[in-house]
Amino acid sequence: MEPITHFLTGGCMGRAGLNRKTALATATVTLAAEAPDLDVLGRLHGPVFGFEHHRGFTHSFLGLVLVAALVTGLMYMIWRLRGRKIKDPNLPPRWGLLFGFAYLAGLSHLLLDFTNNYGVRPFWPFSETWYSWDIVFIFEPVLFAMLLLGLVLPGFFSLIRSEIGARQPGPAGRLAASLALVGMVLLWGVRDCEHRRAVAALDARMYDGAEPLRVSAYPAWNNPFRWYGVVETPDFFALAPVDSSAPEIGRMEILYKPEETPVTLAAKRSYLGRTYLDWAQYPFTVTEALDSGGYMVEFEDLRFANAWRGSGRKPLSAAVELDRNLKVTAEVFGLRRQKIPPEDSRRTSENPASLLLRRWSEGPPRPSAVDESHPGTPPESAVTTLPTDSILRHGPSPPAEEPHP
Repeated sequence: MEPITHFLTGGCMGRAGLNRKTALATATVTLAAEAPDLDVLGRLHGPVFGFEHHRGFTHSFLGLVLVAALVTGLMYMIWRLRGRKIKDPNLPPRWGLLFGFAYLAGLSHLLLDFTNNYGVRPFWPFSETWYSWDIVFIFEPVLFAMLLLGLVLPGFFSLIRSEIGARQPGPAGRLAASLALVGMVLLWGVRDCEHRRAVAALDARMYDGAEPLRVSAYPAWNNPFRWYGVVETPDFFALAPVDSSAPEIGRMEILYKPEETPVTLAAKRSYLGRTYLDWAQYPFTVTEALDSGGYMVEFEDLRFANAWRGSGRKPLSAAVELDRNLKVTAEVFGLRRQKIPPEDSRRTSENPASLLLRRWSEGPPRPSAVDESHPGTPPESAVTTLPTDSILRHGPSPPAEEPHP
């Protein structure tokens, strides 16, 4: 989830009753609820390194021990620097309890990240398996509003009480914060029910005469009943919006699986390629020949194919640039480029950075077929786009063999 939702969740946890157990509880759990995202500092070492380690150690059950210790240590330093001042002398800080609360807040971070379709690796380093519930988008406006109101409304009513002279027993906001957290759980229940209906609708039909190998439905941020379906068959992927309230499947888009070539294999063996394929659930590659004689292989996870459509942005896509000898010369994640020095220096007529960014801004290239016997030969386009009333097809023409059983 985005950072503000994590902060708000931690604030509600503190207000819901943890702040009655020990001093500094609300501040501690608010910081600890977002602290696992400190792994973004890995981006300073490069975009690919940052991508590989995002939602890794700090998003694991083991790593949360260190995260909770760091947050508790930070609160101890602040407490000492402020002269050990606290609001209520009868409620001193209990550091062991604060550490436990910080770990609990870290678990809330993992749970929130698990609910969206990016996923988490909670058992790292013992297992690199990704887990995701796929029921809410990275930003969930209903959840955001509930948590915000759970923290803001008590302050508003406290102001009213102070105007009429009423006294508030104990810390304010316990009821509102508790209701916000209960509302979060109820929202997950509704979204899980709608998610199951969407998946069932996708799994209940044939796709151009082929049975699906697997199906998934991913959430839209602005409509709890709208989902983006991804279906894999032996020869192609099918993308389609799903209305879980009906349930109905909308206009379907077909992406034929690209041919595996020496170019794509070289890209997949690169550092970025291995990292991306380890994370992606529905990886799709597109190969383009460059004017320099090399190639660019773009990676996209079809989980997010529709999430940013129309915005011109592809923040979770990647690209590997290869020279004519299939040596990696550059890697791109999102809009950040990381140059890989080749073994022997070669220059193109256009600056490689401007070339890569120019082609990236032009949008996704068409899939292409590559002559495996001549890796240095630019591939010829093998795209057929056949729009109909209900299906859009992209990619190489379907194979002429007998259909799969």
